[in-house]
Amino acid sequence: MSSSPAQAIYLRNYQAPEFALDAIDLTFELDPQATKVSAEIQVRALGENRCLVLDGQDLTLLSLAIDGRPLDADEYQYQNDQLTLLNVPSAFCLSTQVEINPQANSALEGLYLSNALYCTQCEAEGFRRISFFLDRPDVLSRFTTKLIADPQHAPILLANGNPIAQGTLADGRHWVQWQDPFPKPCYLFALVAGDLVCIQDTFVTQSGRSVDLQIWVEAENQHKCAHAMRSLKAAMRWDEEVYGREYDLDIYMIVAVNDFNMGAMENKGLNIFNSACALADPQTTTDLGFQRVESVIAHEYFHNWSGNRVTCRDWFQLSLKEGFTVYRDQAFSADMNFAGVQRIEEVTMLRSAQFAEDASPTAHPVRPDHYMEINNFYTLTVYEKGAEIVRMLANLLGPQAFRQACDLYFTRFDGQAVTVEDFVACMEEISQRDLSQFMRWYHQAGTPHVQVQGQYCPQTASYRLDFQQATPDTPGQTNKQPLLIPITMGLLDAQGRPLPLKLKLASGEIQALGLQGVLELTQAQQSFEFIGLEELTEAPIPSLLRGFSAPVKLSFPYTPTQLATLMAQDTDAFNRWDAGQRLALDTLMPLIDAQVTQIDLAQDAPMLLEAYRALLTEAEHTQDQAMLASMLRLPSFAYLAEQYACIPVEAIEQVRQAMRFALARTFYPQWKALYQAQISQQAYAPEATQIAQRSLKNLCLDYLLALAAVPEYQQEVYQIALTQWRTSDNMTDARAALTLLAHAPDASWGRDPLAEFAQRWQQDALTMDQWFSIQATRPYADTLQQVQNLLQHPNFSLKNPNKVRALIGAFAQQNPLAFHQISGAGYAWLADQVIELNGFNPQIAARLVIPLTRWQRYQDTRQTLMRAQLERIQAQANLSADVYEIVTKALQV
Repeated sequence: MSSSPAQAIYLRNYQAPEFALDAIDLTFELDPQATKVSAEIQVRALGENRCLVLDGQDLTLLSLAIDGRPLDADEYQYQNDQLTLLNVPSAFCLSTQVEINPQANSALEGLYLSNALYCTQCEAEGFRRISFFLDRPDVLSRFTTKLIADPQHAPILLANGNPIAQGTLADGRHWVQWQDPFPKPCYLFALVAGDLVCIQDTFVTQSGRSVDLQIWVEAENQHKCAHAMRSLKAAMRWDEEVYGREYDLDIYMIVAVNDFNMGAMENKGLNIFNSACALADPQTTTDLGFQRVESVIAHEYFHNWSGNRVTCRDWFQLSLKEGFTVYRDQAFSADMNFAGVQRIEEVTMLRSAQFAEDASPTAHPVRPDHYMEINNFYTLTVYEKGAEIVRMLANLLGPQAFRQACDLYFTRFDGQAVTVEDFVACMEEISQRDLSQFMRWYHQAGTPHVQVQGQYCPQTASYRLDFQQATPDTPGQTNKQPLLIPITMGLLDAQGRPLPLKLKLASGEIQALGLQGVLELTQAQQSFEFIGLEELTEAPIPSLLRGFSAPVKLSFPYTPTQLATLMAQDTDAFNRWDAGQRLALDTLMPLIDAQVTQIDLAQDAPMLLEAYRALLTEAEHTQDQAMLASMLRLPSFAYLAEQYACIPVEAIEQVRQAMRFALARTFYPQWKALYQAQISQQAYAPEATQIAQRSLKNLCLDYLLALAAVPEYQQEVYQIALTQWRTSDNMTDARAALTLLAHAPDASWGRDPLAEFAQRWQQDALTMDQWFSIQATRPYADTLQQVQNLLQHPNFSLKNPNKVRALIGAFAQQNPLAFHQISGAGYAWLADQVIELNGFNPQIAARLVIPLTRWQRYQDTRQTLMRAQLERIQAQANLSADVYEIVTKALQV
């Protein structure tokens, strides 16, 4: 068995840096295999210590000097990725020169080549692969960067900040010098050099300054940048209007690169993007892709303040910038699209993926207290649950006070590296509230469970809600304390009419909350009584957790009739949808438990039948296609799986498909008519109304294709899908049709369309990623063999993270039937890929292994097979810290 390649780092051991690195002047002589990096660093001791230890990984040291004097061999040590300088002065200039090999850097951290493009990724600890430095976020320096390169190979030279000088050397190489006036940690350093073209625009700030906007891409992608530019300008204006945040440099640059481990990186003034998150055009990008570009562009721009101007003291505070910024980009997206549907999509992902993470061996608090490899904590918990915590703060404070608290935070800590406590303290100061209990959200792992009971008393015309909260044990944490949980709620009468809320306080006073209020649950058991319900003849219906006001699992014993009323009448869009999901769960789970293969809606699902009938009747006159599409969609496999301690893989998928079939057959005329009603002659535009229309149309197509195996419908539904595939003018409709054809029971219907797609788009890397994913998610036993064959496809490369996610990740994470085949072949194949990737890209390998870590959630046979593959991975020699940490946690449970 391999030994631990790294030791755990603990928050409790944090110590402030003993040296300040006030400024760094960098010079890069770019070469694919032998780039020379020279650094002049202004160093200042902050205490009595005179031993300076700098980080440096895979660097060939060429020279080392203090104040111009070369150091003797006995004045320093370079070993174990650290450069130790002995007995340094209290203030001095440190000169270093190192050599690095960008071409050999397959980890995609530090400086590397993506095709022929030099680019960097320094978050979290990539700068140490570039030059010696205190590679930690609480050391802020002013960076000046000079790039030198052969103009034939790298005509464009970009770095952080503003360009201040340029020229040509005697040997013909050209150079550009950049200066960033704002101190920043080295994780925000960036450079890009290569043969690129630029899309330009300008933005005039609220104070009247003109900012140059540039998006740099390879020439063949120039036509895919317009949406990113529109999104950037919209985000800049939104941040000024909503948060009062103005951009601070003269130029803002985005570069799209093909090989990138993350989605994008907010480097100061020079954002580097995975091309999948920056490039979009109707022919090759789906609506979801357009929305993703808009969201990620906004996210990285918003980081200019929530992450760059105010940054993290240490990596334990990662959610300070990421959770806050995700909340900001979610609010932006809600304003750009349909807010209710936007919230539904956020919660769908949270419930199916982040809740699963909370219930896994790798569960951790939003602010972890220790880590072995920080790359493993770029998780849904830190990002998405972190955003939910900020959302709760915003709702508790209210819009005005939350904005004031954010203003205070940005002003007080501008140019500093701070903590979660600093952020929450600003909320306390403005609101004059004690948020010490609320801080438990940052410290406690796991998803809280909230159980609610209602008690109606006609004699006193009152209604009492009794709450219980508990958070389950997670690895390393037991006996969780009660949280402050905000429950946004309303009351409806039996006909669905909203009732005024009159809350009786412990003092006996009555608090009028209007038609909606927020209950603050702070105890393990707590009750709230509402009075003044004299007009009621039966118990009211509580509409609880409106807008998903807290990231909890909430249960209330709703009757099917009450859920149907909420579906039809609730004024909160999220709760309307959630009532439908609850009704579907209550219907599907007994059928899953019974492992039924055929469903009679009238007998097995009468209330769901009537709910769909009402929705499809509503469809004839509704203008809210986005909401209707959400309401008509059955719960996903992932969400159903989260309801089970032991996931019945085959039964869930069997019943989902049986219900899909039953609904398709019962309402076939309605699905067909609704599908045809959504066909539009408008030119494609990625705007909210059209996106909603296509979403509803393709959901109808999905139901129609559920009947593909039935002779009386087969020819017609296949022809509908083929017609859409051949006539669509956009990737959204084309991909929807192609997916359904490729996933149909008769594979022959999808064979030619798949070949046509590959023939047309074989030169477009991002579009071919969609082709890989469509095939990787076919829900059949032979898919594994097909995926294995696709590893050899000329368009696939294990070195490209997007390809890995599109094929291997899609198979393991989105194809439960094929991945979890009882033979364990899917587990062994995934382990093979993790082992190979571990050798050159540990970050991607660690993310890929996650499905195996959930082994406890499956039956004994699968548990044994999954554990065996984790043990095989753990036994590998030279296992990276990234993979070792995750695998070891999974096996220790």
